[in-house]
Amino acid sequence: MREEPVSGDDHYRPPLPPRPSTSGGSDPKALQAQATTAITPVEIQTLSFPDGSRGTFPTPGPDSIPSPANSGHATPNRQEASITGEADETASIMSFAPTMRPAGDIASLLVGEIHKKSAAWNMLRSQSATIQPFDTTRISADDRLADFDEEFKELPDEMNTDFEDDEKLSMWKSKLKHYLILSSAGKPIWSRHGSLSLINSSIGVVQTIISFYEGAQNPLQGFTAGDTRFVIVTEGPLYLVAISKLSESDSQLRAQLEALYMQILSTLTLPKLKTIFAHRPSTDLSKPLQGTESLLSSLTDTFTKGSPSALLGSLECLKLRKSQRHAINNTFLKLRSDKLLYGLIVAGGKLVSVIRPRRHSLHPSDLQLIFNMLFESEGIKGGGGENWIPLCLPAFNNKGYLYMYVSFFDGTPGEQATSSPATAEGASTKEEIAMILISTDRESFFELKQMRENVAQQFAKNGTLTIIQDAARAGRPKVYEIAPGSQVSHFLYKSRANVQFCMSSLEPTFTGLVDRRRLMTVYHELHASVHRKHSHLKVLHSVGDDATSLAWITPVFEFYCVAGPNVSRATITQGANKIIHWAKREEERLFIIGGGVF
Repeated sequence: MREEPVSGDDHYRPPLPPRPSTSGGSDPKALQAQATTAITPVEIQTLSFPDGSRGTFPTPGPDSIPSPANSGHATPNRQEASITGEADETASIMSFAPTMRPAGDIASLLVGEIHKKSAAWNMLRSQSATIQPFDTTRISADDRLADFDEEFKELPDEMNTDFEDDEKLSMWKSKLKHYLILSSAGKPIWSRHGSLSLINSSIGVVQTIISFYEGAQNPLQGFTAGDTRFVIVTEGPLYLVAISKLSESDSQLRAQLEALYMQILSTLTLPKLKTIFAHRPSTDLSKPLQGTESLLSSLTDTFTKGSPSALLGSLECLKLRKSQRHAINNTFLKLRSDKLLYGLIVAGGKLVSVIRPRRHSLHPSDLQLIFNMLFESEGIKGGGGENWIPLCLPAFNNKGYLYMYVSFFDGTPGEQATSSPATAEGASTKEEIAMILISTDRESFFELKQMRENVAQQFAKNGTLTIIQDAARAGRPKVYEIAPGSQVSHFLYKSRANVQFCMSSLEPTFTGLVDRRRLMTVYHELHASVHRKHSHLKVLHSVGDDATSLAWITPVFEFYCVAGPNVSRATITQGANKIIHWAKREEERLFIIGGGVF
């Protein structure tokens, strides 16, 4: 007889329904539950117009409609990876770089379609004019670069009675960037802006702050005051200080200060500097450095305007055919003097050719000092057609001098082998061609002079000088020549193995001083982000109100580019891909690989 269930609802549980049989031919998909609700997020997209106005438009978000893997909107590789395993997932990743394959997270950033724009958005984009970077930037009272043209104007000197001291000090404080050099005893040595007597009290305050931290065995490296960053570098008895409002990182400012220190060593050498302060710590170093102020000023002005070479720590070379550069190197090697240590041909601040001993190479920082002396400062070119200069190259040997013979070619078509006090009348600085011969022997002037004449005659005979002039006159490549149809406006490409870089032409968008500084500020911010300690960034895509930018770092190259504010991530990445392929293809023309070795 059947037993009744125990009374009480709390203990009674109804029997489970029978489990459906799966042994038959039923479709497993029929058993899968379907979504009954959906959330529709909306993304707000912004578009800039030529008149400076901006419009916002709603577009469906990436997750607005649940979509299967084969619809083209699923997360890349996620569905395939669960079925075919790791091999197929890796194979499905697209690589834009010619030498590196990005990892899955980078692939999703570059290739993923999860941020597709709506049809209305694409139509609006196609109807709007192409906006160049910074075209929509509105200069206002809050814009730091509004008066950037005034940055390099000299302040009134002590003898000028038209301005009170308070007015002069106010003008000094209005500068966006300062460089100060003082001794550990607090003695002012050099300042980019203002006379030392004007800023003596400010230097005293800086010295007091630095000394306080030195006494606490905790050297001060930098601090922020308002919107201004202070960075301090201590080199023996010298304090070098950079004060900047231009959004530069500490490492970038520190590299600039180290270059200033190198410039001082190139004049004094390290042993002489130590000897001066060993005997008298309160020595006024401005007297031994007298005459080099123009070199320090031109170097710091280059940093303030924005120097890709200083930012990347590398050199720019003149683009030449491999066979042409090889012929120049062979001529150099064939006619070299026994007293020669290094031989260089430089055109408009770009390296054309270098010959060197087999186990020695010139450091980029040393070459930057030479280029600053030759092309940024007027002292060398104003001295005549030939110069004989004792020079310390600190990265090569900071304890002694080398001797540099410098000769500029005038570039006259019928007289290629002659030298000139400067370039030919009306010739651009970009077309100046110089031969630099460096020796360890202070008595080798006449041997190097004869070598220069022999090389120049050979260049005149085979037309090499004309080739160099034509290449210098052609200038940097245009983006539309490299990547037709690309919306990239400018790029920097660094070959990490060769420690050299190339860049596109600044014309026509970035020829102005302010536009160039805005461009370099974007590059400084990208560089600081990807090189920040513990960053581990490989690709960085940045979108701003006035520009879109991309940084891409691999063991082989560093790439940075800037485009207009309306350029999408996919578009700027496609342009970057074309440029990187071009740089790899043209590598032997863009860079000096090895050079001439003896």
